[in-house]
Amino acid sequence: MNVAVIGLGYVGAVTATGLARLGHAVTGIDMDTARVKLIQQGKAPVYEPGLAATLAWAVKEKKLTARSGMQLDGNEVVFICVGTPSKKDGSTDLQYVRSVTEAVGKNLPDRYPLIVVKSTVPPGTTESLIPLIEKSSGKKYKKDFGIAMNPEFLREGKALEDFAKPDRIVIGAEDEKSRQMLDALYASFSCPKLRCNLRTAEMIKYASNAFLATKISFINEMAGLCDVLGIDVYEVAQGMGYDPRIGRSFLNAGIGYGGSCFPKDANSLIHVAKAAGIEPKILQAAAATNISQPLRLVEMTKKHLGELRNKKIALLGLAFKPDTNDIREAPALKIIVRLLRDGVHITAYDPQAMENTRKVFGDKLTYATSVSHALKDAEACLLLTEWEEFKKLDAAAFASMKRKLVIEGRNCLDREKLKGIEYHGIGRGI
Repeated sequence: MNVAVIGLGYVGAVTATGLARLGHAVTGIDMDTARVKLIQQGKAPVYEPGLAATLAWAVKEKKLTARSGMQLDGNEVVFICVGTPSKKDGSTDLQYVRSVTEAVGKNLPDRYPLIVVKSTVPPGTTESLIPLIEKSSGKKYKKDFGIAMNPEFLREGKALEDFAKPDRIVIGAEDEKSRQMLDALYASFSCPKLRCNLRTAEMIKYASNAFLATKISFINEMAGLCDVLGIDVYEVAQGMGYDPRIGRSFLNAGIGYGGSCFPKDANSLIHVAKAAGIEPKILQAAAATNISQPLRLVEMTKKHLGELRNKKIALLGLAFKPDTNDIREAPALKIIVRLLRDGVHITAYDPQAMENTRKVFGDKLTYATSVSHALKDAEACLLLTEWEEFKKLDAAAFASMKRKLVIEGRNCLDREKLKGIEYHGIGRGI
């Protein structure tokens, strides 16, 4: 099929590349001319394992092209993948979705196209776009065009894998023709395909992310209790995880969740619930726990190191999770802000996220070129992201520290290899 993907950020770039790999003819559209130029050159606009090589192949084989103009003639399916950031009150800013939708309407192909919203939007949003398309195009819904909601469930760091092997595909549509067109697009996938209406599809995305965020906050609350009682929360999580009703995933205690999805989507759902007259007590508690969770690592550092002013502290990991350079809502940012306020000299290292961090903090930090560079003469090391190279660290790696104090926020170090190191971790009961 001929497919257009509007918005070539994280979700759009992965979606466009994934569809091209399936054999569809994909045109990527973005108003950012620098981003378009990168893709035209076969270069990925975001860091994601495997994306650069697959995108380069797709461009070389002419399966994927990119442009900044909104010409949509010949496209059977048009994906909207633009950002939906949070406003100050937690609600979702839909200006980009609406402006792109209006532009799509003005350039609507003559051949019956299916417009697919993949951006994460509050329930009721997709159907509210129909009058906008009709007004800007002069055409009629169901007669001249279709609309669908097809949420993404891509994990940063494993996005191409998730696109190729999804655990489910949600097809939200109000008419059979729109459903059939998305069915045809995803015909090669054998995973469960849930067909529902537009609002249900939107809610599935929100509810999924809100539940996972709540699960993380729950285990972090248990970690605080386990620390007081001298219990290892990871042994507790392992015991809980054998119960199939609970499962082991997302029961990793630490410094909390971050990224472009969980914080934004949980806050947006809270706002939606309140607007509907519902008090979302569980969601509010989960969000509140996550706000305070990163600062527990700072308090642990003060407990063991004392006054922090003028101390040199090494931070290993800045991205909100491994295998990405994304620092949006990363717990590391909150920790950096607090440490700077306390007068700490920070030396930070991350394999991918240092340039993005520099854009936020400038020269307030020292950016190390390696783990050993970050650790030299440090009086404490805070481990904030579970990159593979950090998991291999042993006692010798910390030998150059002034004080061999390691405070871990991600439970990725092998304590058996840390003999002689003063080690403490969230939820470890020590």
